[in-house]
Amino acid sequence: MKPFESPDYFNMDELLSDEEKMIRSAVREWVGENVMPVIEKAYLDAVFPRDLIPQMGELGLFGPNLPEKYGCAGTNNVAYGIMMQELERADSGVRSFASVQGSLVMYPIYAYGTEKQRQHWLPKLASGEKIGCFGLTEPDHGSDPGGMKTTAVKDGNSYILNGAKMWITNGTLADVAVVWAKLDGTVRGFLVEKGTPGFSAPEMHNKHSLRASVTSELILQDCRIPAENLLPESGGLKSPLGCLTQARYGIAWGVMGAAMACYDEALNYAKTRIQFDKPIASFQLVQQKLVYMVTEITKMQLLSLQLGRLKDQKKFKFTHVSMAKRNNVFQALEIARLARDILGANGITAEYQSMRHMCNLETVKTYEGTHDIHTLIIGADITGIPAYS
Repeated sequence: MKPFESPDYFNMDELLSDEEKMIRSAVREWVGENVMPVIEKAYLDAVFPRDLIPQMGELGLFGPNLPEKYGCAGTNNVAYGIMMQELERADSGVRSFASVQGSLVMYPIYAYGTEKQRQHWLPKLASGEKIGCFGLTEPDHGSDPGGMKTTAVKDGNSYILNGAKMWITNGTLADVAVVWAKLDGTVRGFLVEKGTPGFSAPEMHNKHSLRASVTSELILQDCRIPAENLLPESGGLKSPLGCLTQARYGIAWGVMGAAMACYDEALNYAKTRIQFDKPIASFQLVQQKLVYMVTEITKMQLLSLQLGRLKDQKKFKFTHVSMAKRNNVFQALEIARLARDILGANGITAEYQSMRHMCNLETVKTYEGTHDIHTLIIGADITGIPAYS
């Protein structure tokens, strides 16, 4: 197969700065040299390639849009999105690791924590020396996080946490968990460190999707943490939802990488696969699939770029992010399915990546707000009428 070529049907490169293009080239080269050779085996073996973590830290892939004073890259949000795009071109599990580390662990510490917490944790998380996870979803509360049952009770100079979290990326690997619990009925954020008595994070197995990613439970049984581990600026459900907005932004960009990888693979395959004495790219039905794919990728690119510019100008709304996440994941999954279709029987083998992306995207479509939940978020915004129940 030919080397990856990013589709750019509408000359999107003209809308990017030299720095944004330089960052894309650097991450794309690193992904090609270091991630692509190992990711298929990691997926089949159901392990996360942990050797990549310090390299990702060195490249500035963790919390890159946070300030440089905390050891972060200090990029704009478009550059951050481009980084996520290039990571997910390899695998959604790799991008998920970076998204959780940056948007769901580093961001809440930065936004809701004390300066002491920022100084202690952010440089270590930015370098990959420490790993974090985000504990919001519970076994009985996914789309309705406000119904969480995890509680925190003040006891002297400590808080005692009890509860369970589910579907937690990086949980078993994490040195620190940002855990959301109800304190006197109000949702607050707490930093729970690995090794704290009463805290465990068993890994979940037997997944058909996101296999090159660690997914865990978090169990808190009379887990006592110091009072200073409370994120003092957190308060109410809006705090964890604010973190999810940051992560969803990265997802909207990331899935374009998966879509681009599938399109590039299908296009090259169609040009070289001979049936009835000619390449299958010469057939109308195959061309129709390829045209659909490149059209949707182009629309995703335009949507994401404008979202990034709005975010950098502090003009974006969380509903904008919902639209981008909803649209881009849906279309990326459709593109992965079409690519697998063009590849025929070969598409189910590990020699090709489209089916791996397709399986991963089924999870991405579900997590951090399902397709239907984002539909309702946008519907409430444009009508003024919530339809959640």
